[in-house]
Amino acid sequence: QVQLVESGGGSVQAGGSLRLSCVVSRYPANINCMGWFRQAPGKEREGVVGVFTIGGTLGARAYYVNSVKDRFTISQDNAKNTMYLQMNSLRPEDTAMYFCAAFRRDGGYCYPSVRPSVDYWGRGTQVTVSS
Repeated sequence: QVQLVESGGGSVQAGGSLRLSCVVSRYPANINCMGWFRQAPGKEREGVVGVFTIGGTLGARAYYVNSVKDRFTISQDNAKNTMYLQMNSLRPEDTAMYFCAAFRRDGGYCYPSVRPSVDYWGRGTQVTVSS
């Protein structure tokens, strides 16, 4: 059983920072990408960042969506069982439920898209940014 457990969400003012964590129970052999997604009320779930992984080690290149480039950073701890999303310069439009995810993409192109599918989801952690 693969479990992804997020934490670190909260309420901040615009311009503030948060660091989200995702504890990964194991990295299944059928996935080669890890990432973060988000869903705002009344909107579809969307990708934030995706990164190639082999055996739980995140690759050097991460694919960020344009709206978070240069503000968000994905990383992992040395033990490789926790993935982070550092979020700086937060904006009200970043308000959403944030989800950790594991998925597979042919060729290892890990751009974060909910399609064609995402294999594993966490339950999410809420981020609220006030103006």
